[in-house]
Amino acid sequence: MPPQTMKAIQVQQYGGPEELKLEEVARPEPAPGEVLIRVHTTGVLPIEWKIRQGAFHDVMPASFPYIPGSAVAGVVEAVGRGVSEFRKGQAVYGRSNKGSYAEYTTAAVENLALKPEALSFDEAATISGGATTAWTALFETAELRAGQSILIHGAAGGVGLFAVQFARWKGAQVIGTASTPNVDFVRSLGAETVVDYTTTPFEQVVRDVDVVLDSIGGNVLERSLHVVRRGGILVSLLVSPSQEQAQALGIRATKNTALLPYPSTRLLGDIEQLLVKGQARTVIARTFPLHQAERAHELSQSGHGRGRIVLHIAD
Repeated sequence: MPPQTMKAIQVQQYGGPEELKLEEVARPEPAPGEVLIRVHTTGVLPIEWKIRQGAFHDVMPASFPYIPGSAVAGVVEAVGRGVSEFRKGQAVYGRSNKGSYAEYTTAAVENLALKPEALSFDEAATISGGATTAWTALFETAELRAGQSILIHGAAGGVGLFAVQFARWKGAQVIGTASTPNVDFVRSLGAETVVDYTTTPFEQVVRDVDVVLDSIGGNVLERSLHVVRRGGILVSLLVSPSQEQAQALGIRATKNTALLPYPSTRLLGDIEQLLVKGQARTVIARTFPLHQAERAHELSQSGHGRGRIVLHIAD
């Protein structure tokens, strides 16, 4: 039997990375339709430090104390009533809404998939939140098709690196923005054109694209509206763009609404197959132990990383 308590990161109040405290808490029990997972690795997503800061307190108020995290890979420790899809001892990955910066978490079976042997736990933990966000934004919200052109902002980041590869796999013409150290990296992912935003305003060299995928917001989003062709679409991962401006320009502009509900087993499987077949790859920027979650958030907040950040919890 697993222990009745576990180590987990808890947040007691809004604030900086120092609010991530390693504590001993009660281990969760799987509800009907859920499994208990012994967490091996969890992804660190930008939305997690934004929630911790209180950036979404008006629309997503936190209930304190809470355990951050959602992207998870680990081993099934126990199954809840009515679960037949998974059994104890199987390696799984996917998404939990109960917090994954912990030794154990629970997750609904429809948000999980079996981890293939070809992927490590660290790699599997990067799929949910990074790859799934990119996939839904490109193919469900933007409906990207072969032959179209797409501008991807933050192309070296945790979502951007997957977006570049998925768009290229689909047969789109890919333009990415990145800082100087990441230009060659983004090109290696399949981008035909990479704009170094530290030296060149992207709107000077990009125009009339079919799709823009924006993960930056603010001034970058505003400027991006003007490089979309009439009839094209801008998809924001952060905020709802101005509909007045979009209509005046003859384009569509929307926030990626395909993020919820959490990814299905089918969606995880589709993405997994691309990784297993070598048609896409994940990139892990840094790995931290659970007790260094504060450092992981500091790195994520710096905003200039390459690839995904993960917390490695168990072997």
